[in-house]
Amino acid sequence: MNTLLSVIVIFGLLVFIHEWGHLYFAKRAGILCREFAIGFGPKIYSFKKDETVYTIRLLPLGGFVRMAGEDPEMIDIKPGYEVGLVFNKIGKVSQIIVNNKSKHPEAQVVQVERIDLERELIIEAYNDEDERMQYQVDPKAELIQDEKATQIAPWDRQFGSKTVGQRALAIFAGPMMNFVLAVVILIAFALMQGIPVDEAQIGELSPEGAAFEAGLQEGDQVLAIDGQPLASWEEMTSVIQQNPNQSIAFEVERNGEVLTVPVTPQERVGQFGDAEGFIGIASPTEFSLIGSIQYGFTQTYTFMKMIFEVLGMIVTGQFSLDYVAGPVGIYNYTGEAAAMGIFVLMQWAAALSVNLGIINLLPIPAMDGGRLIFIGLEALRGKPIDPQKEGLVHFIGFALLMLLMIVVTWNDINKFFM
Repeated sequence: MNTLLSVIVIFGLLVFIHEWGHLYFAKRAGILCREFAIGFGPKIYSFKKDETVYTIRLLPLGGFVRMAGEDPEMIDIKPGYEVGLVFNKIGKVSQIIVNNKSKHPEAQVVQVERIDLERELIIEAYNDEDERMQYQVDPKAELIQDEKATQIAPWDRQFGSKTVGQRALAIFAGPMMNFVLAVVILIAFALMQGIPVDEAQIGELSPEGAAFEAGLQEGDQVLAIDGQPLASWEEMTSVIQQNPNQSIAFEVERNGEVLTVPVTPQERVGQFGDAEGFIGIASPTEFSLIGSIQYGFTQTYTFMKMIFEVLGMIVTGQFSLDYVAGPVGIYNYTGEAAAMGIFVLMQWAAALSVNLGIINLLPIPAMDGGRLIFIGLEALRGKPIDPQKEGLVHFIGFALLMLLMIVVTWNDINKFFM
């Protein structure tokens, strides 16, 4: 139950902040955002505020912001159609009733001759006296079909009408907010837990760790391991990681006395899929506001470097996809992090947020990075790519991503449950 709750909270936060970035900068550019969704598939819960419908959907595999002009737009009303018109106080059309006009006795029924809901915002139509009239349409008018209202999107409210810079920022804002979230989480971590200090010293011990069982204590100053002098936390952890399941002798200073403590590191899968040792200790810490802020930025940068290193190894074939986690794998790792305590879970959440930001910026069709590539090509060409061709590329990219997700998920199931 703790694992499920942790997954819901962490993924909900990561997806929410990512999509909020898109939403905020799109709205600042004047783009009509029809829907802000967490998840995909059928709606579980929804409410409308201002122009946007906020929804929670069944499948927790991400989210989206539906901006006007990105998807096929309004219902196509052709000459000869009969529609009902409802007017506001200043005489402009506020509602266009496409069908079920009998349910709207207040509507004036007309036969459309010409309609432009994007640029001119007019309807030319014949009224019940067969007179051709021209009606002005309110920029926030609604189309009512099957009693469902959809706000029209004049050209200046559509995604495609905005400058290259405005569109690029609206797309880039999602991943950017994931990096911001990671920095904030890590600053909070450092303020609560302290800033890790690069000293060869024993910090907090895990009760299940090899260090605790061997008799090491918090505050022990590690002088050497197997006779090799040590000066930093990084040097000490490097020796530990290189000796899984091998007894190593810690020479430590405790209360002015030098002791030798044999420890056998446990084994786990390392960053690059190889076996590494660990003994269940945290680095020593200190508390500082300025240092915590610095730690938030530097640790986020460290996570970014690690992720790019792994991606590089995948591209060059040095790293197997067997070590890439999908939803099932991440669920299990989140459970393990939750079991280790809130501070480990915070660092895991920050790492996931950085990972989400980077993956979304990769130049892959259907991802934010792929969309930025098309915007960049438009800037170079001086004109946009054909929307149908771009849509086809994104569709193929999305299909391939779903296929990859299925493969990775199957690997996760094999690793954890078979």
